[in-house]
Amino acid sequence: MIRERWRRGAVLALALLLAAGAAPAAKVTERTRQKQAAEAERAALQQKLTALKRAINQTESAKDDAADALAESEAAISDANRALYDLAREQKETAARVGRLQKELAQLTREVDAQKERLSRLLRQQYVAGNEDRLKLLLSGDNPNRINRDLQYFGYVSQAQAKLIEMLRADMAAVERNRADTQDAKDELDEIALEQRDQKALLEREKSKRATLVAQLSSRLGAQRKEAGAVERDEQRLGGLVDQLAKMIEEQRRAEIAAENRRRELAAAAERARAEKLRQQQLARKKQQEQQAQNAAKGRPAPRVDPADAIDADENPNTATAKAEPAPPPKPAIFPSSFPALRGQLQMPVHGELAARFGANRGDGPSWKGLFIRAPEGAEIKAVAGGRVVFAEWLRGFGNLIIVDHGGQYMSIYGNNQSLLKRPGDAVKSGDVIASAGNSGGNEQSGLYFEMRHQGRAFDPLGWVTSR
Repeated sequence: MIRERWRRGAVLALALLLAAGAAPAAKVTERTRQKQAAEAERAALQQKLTALKRAINQTESAKDDAADALAESEAAISDANRALYDLAREQKETAARVGRLQKELAQLTREVDAQKERLSRLLRQQYVAGNEDRLKLLLSGDNPNRINRDLQYFGYVSQAQAKLIEMLRADMAAVERNRADTQDAKDELDEIALEQRDQKALLEREKSKRATLVAQLSSRLGAQRKEAGAVERDEQRLGGLVDQLAKMIEEQRRAEIAAENRRRELAAAAERARAEKLRQQQLARKKQQEQQAQNAAKGRPAPRVDPADAIDADENPNTATAKAEPAPPPKPAIFPSSFPALRGQLQMPVHGELAARFGANRGDGPSWKGLFIRAPEGAEIKAVAGGRVVFAEWLRGFGNLIIVDHGGQYMSIYGNNQSLLKRPGDAVKSGDVIASAGNSGGNEQSGLYFEMRHQGRAFDPLGWVTSR
């Protein structure tokens, strides 16, 4: 009977604890909101690039370029492939997060079970000991020493019980948060799977559309490739784009320097104002102390001085630094400290056959300003050095084109890509995959057109890259 009463009491206590600690955690899925925020940040930069590209096209007389008919389809193929690339990376990261959460849940569950067992034993021991009420003990008339000892024991038991209950509640709340986070991550995986399905369907449609267009335009594309004037116009277009991008980069750099100088000036002015206010308060406090000393010497009662009146807590020298506006964290270094120092150490952006070299004859047209490297469709194109993407869009003559700024007015240029896997504004490291090879822009062969420029002028990449 006693055992049954104890069991019921323990079960009731644990049930009450469970009810108190099992408040459902609010489920919030951040993935869509974060994607929207990222797109909003890119909107302003993309607007500038679109205006720049439009201005370049408006200066040209040739408007009926055969490759232009491929622009929309090739850009859509690039977007779909980039989306699939991003989704695959996101899927891998989210799956890893689910795995970590499940391991944490197993550990938390073991801890909760152990805490329940310890609390159950404590309740049983307390019951077996008689569970005497403190008031009954005080009124029992027993030996005062025994009463004091028993009261201390009850105190220890109560403290241990309260601590166990608090730990149990905290761990049960952690279990619920973990379950909510796990479910949220699984929901994100489902979203990713649906997006992947849609993007794959879109990619197949756009590939089919482009194949049809290429078949229809094959004769015009062939004639266009042989026209010397078209090649020259393409080079002028790219040169104009690089010059305009260089101006944008310089304007942005100056704006950032001006903003940083302004921030420093404001911080210095605020610090001077705080120091002056502190000095005035210290003078006022010193004057009050002198007045108190004079009053004491004359036998007058010293007026009550509120320490807060003597010196503002916010201006206390021990806290003035903490209250100062924190400086923004330094931007991560994305540019090589000295790009020229990398000469001869850069890796080829893609593995393939070198089909055209810098300065080589190009039929009746101008000589090659870069390299053409034959590579299978979809081959990985890698950044030759760290930097920031400043252009990633379709451009007449070069198809899906991506340009990376390396600082010091050095740029690397990657054209005729099937897909662009980075967006304008993205920071890249040496060896990062930024695109996949293709034959966009009306090119006959699959591969990569690669240029390097300094101060807008093309130079021979072979003097900088190594085949190792």
